[in-house]
Amino acid sequence: MPLPDHKLIICGIPELTQHSTAGVSHVLSIIDTHEPVPPALDQFLDIDHELIRFDDVVAEYPGFEACTPRHIEQLLAFGERAHARAGSHILVHCHAGISRSQAAAAILMCQHAPGREEEAFLRLLELRQHGWPNTRMIEFADELLNRDGALMNGLFAYRRAMIAAKPHLREVIRNIGRGHELPA
Repeated sequence: MPLPDHKLIICGIPELTQHSTAGVSHVLSIIDTHEPVPPALDQFLDIDHELIRFDDVVAEYPGFEACTPRHIEQLLAFGERAHARAGSHILVHCHAGISRSQAAAAILMCQHAPGREEEAFLRLLELRQHGWPNTRMIEFADELLNRDGALMNGLFAYRRAMIAAKPHLREVIRNIGRGHELPA
């Protein structure tokens, strides 16, 4: 089965206003637990909007709310609604458009395209020039979609391609405490 042909935008909160007149039909917001709803979302009319709140962490840490399987179930339910509407134009955003939104976009592309996980993750490189999808989200989605590691393999392929294109990211990822996520 091919990847969905929905139009897909990935961005951060500061970029939302740039897309308010783009004909978006579905908006997925993944923001920190205590972050206010971005006022820019008021500019989007007649959309299916899903708000999911958890912090951008890849493990349980005191003072932060990490992603849970329930959050990914909510994301997948949103994906079902978007997939059911012909010609959907989906915008996925988190705070910066780098981690949670990238993971969510990949999950949405993979949801109805088993066997195309690597292709979906590599498409992220075309959709947004920078990113580092949230590992925890991908792990839960892989389990919930019964993909037996295929989403994780797609994530690893993406990371290898990203590091090959931008070798300096290796040091950046180490410096933010996520060096364990670097491809070997």
